[in-house]
Amino acid sequence: MKLAVSGTYSSGKTFTVMALSHLTGMPRTLAKTMREILPEALPGKALAECTPPEFLQLVMRRHVERAVHENLLGDGFVSDGSSLQEWIYGTLRVRAGINPSASAHLAEGQAVPRTAEMDFFEQVMVQYGSAFKQHVAKTYDTFVHLRNELPIVADGHRPMNDQFRRLCDEMLLDSFAEMGMPYHVIGGTIAERLQQIVKLFDLPALIPVDEAIRRAKADYGGQDLRLETERVPAGTRGAK
Repeated sequence: MKLAVSGTYSSGKTFTVMALSHLTGMPRTLAKTMREILPEALPGKALAECTPPEFLQLVMRRHVERAVHENLLGDGFVSDGSSLQEWIYGTLRVRAGINPSASAHLAEGQAVPRTAEMDFFEQVMVQYGSAFKQHVAKTYDTFVHLRNELPIVADGHRPMNDQFRRLCDEMLLDSFAEMGMPYHVIGGTIAERLQQIVKLFDLPALIPVDEAIRRAKADYGGQDLRLETERVPAGTRGAK
């Protein structure tokens, strides 16, 4: 089974996928995150500082990362999100701006001023959406969508905008319905999430849930969570 764990910013996708992989033995995809891609693609830039053309490059790179690693794992894996995430995060930036944290003050239904550049950005995102939806429909068997119930993690990378986050969540669910993709919405503690997923798909529990969570904590703690501007681009270490 090819399963994707879906959800908006700070919904707990990464930790849930790590724990589920340990619990069931399903391999998880290990594509580079946007935080890891940025220093190689745009050295010295933070995500909030990107121009619309630069953001489009990042969306494309992230999608390719996902597609390559999904293909490497064949017919059985669990994925931390899907390319729908990048398409939606980009699409909603037409309304919220490339840096949604800067527009968090806008009232419901308000949007940042439109420019010719953002009009073109929107047109490209529409085309990306067509391609990404086709890819997702052909790649995954089903989705688990994590309820938007956790606070935003203020890590300097994620946009601090509750309205943007809520709209991302709604757009993900609308996309599943439009595509006819099977999905299940779950919530609760990490242990409750794992128990629900195992029950939904009749997956094996190879180790106790508590042990899977302990191992996931070790994995999560071993990640490099430095800001993109603090990272040295690959291939430049030791250069003079």
